[in-house]
Amino acid sequence: MEAKNYPEFLVIMKFLCGGRLVFGPDASSLLLTTCMIGGPSITFCIRIAFLIGHRRPLFHSLILIGATLLTIMDFTFLFLTSTRDPGIIPRNKETPSEVITQSLEWMSNKVGNTKLPRTKYIIVNGFTVKVKFCDTCKLYRPPRASHCSTCNNCVQRFDHHCPWVGQCIALRNYPFFVCFISCSTLLCIYVFVFSLMSMLEVHGQFYVLIADDLILGVLALYCFVSVWFVGGLTVFHLYLISTNQTTSESFRYHYDKKENPYRKGVLKNFKELLLGKISPPLRWSEPLGLRDMEMSSSKPGHGSCSLRLQKLEYGSNIDASVKKISVDEGAAWIGTV
Repeated sequence: MEAKNYPEFLVIMKFLCGGRLVFGPDASSLLLTTCMIGGPSITFCIRIAFLIGHRRPLFHSLILIGATLLTIMDFTFLFLTSTRDPGIIPRNKETPSEVITQSLEWMSNKVGNTKLPRTKYIIVNGFTVKVKFCDTCKLYRPPRASHCSTCNNCVQRFDHHCPWVGQCIALRNYPFFVCFISCSTLLCIYVFVFSLMSMLEVHGQFYVLIADDLILGVLALYCFVSVWFVGGLTVFHLYLISTNQTTSESFRYHYDKKENPYRKGVLKNFKELLLGKISPPLRWSEPLGLRDMEMSSSKPGHGSCSLRLQKLEYGSNIDASVKKISVDEGAAWIGTV
């Protein structure tokens, strides 16, 4: 999608390559993340390359190949995480008065300027789920969506906004984010272990390691400290995947203490993340009045759904109205009840 086709409120985002690359407003933080990963990794590779010519060339060559591959994978997943549209939901220019149907005309006669209810209740997989109206985007957020205060957009299956990658982590880039932090954890462990092995191979005594090989000693210390942060984050997100939660949901709803409407079992939850098809970005159109919001469902039999806001129907009791839907994770239902 070309950047020129995006509405004016997305000017806060950064676009490259004709809109194919979408960066968050704090994309400059990527420079710090790149230095924190690339600096130690490249230094480790250079040091190991130097050791190849001095002792055990085959052993250190294999170490160098492994470190190079992990570094390339890490940067690849970082790039995929930070440059994808995370699942931004199209915004309405004004509050959609068209959604007030004939069944509510009597209210407009009595109240005058009828306002939309602040919450709605829908059924997802047999569970009643509350969705809220977003005053900024002027729409009812789909299940699992939330408004990011940094990007100033409602985002599908919102997990969190990550300052380290300068992007929202949500429906369309979450698998790449998990791969990124997993690779970062493996890279920290890899550099730490083989830095110690390379030093022990020569010196044999721990108290002279750092003094005799300062570079490998500092790298080992850096990775030992870093792995507690990135490793802990990886373990936390593996837990979230196993229970089919997002970071936002885990702190807001505490599904570990009550039923989770999206849980499908550990194996199916991981399969959904690792093997599931990533939904295409929502398409933007600019007709008079309200837009279509389109999205393809990855669940067989659902096909493509397109809902117009003005076609919605509410019951006579707005605050208690319930709309029954059948969706995959609640993510294919867009924008409106």
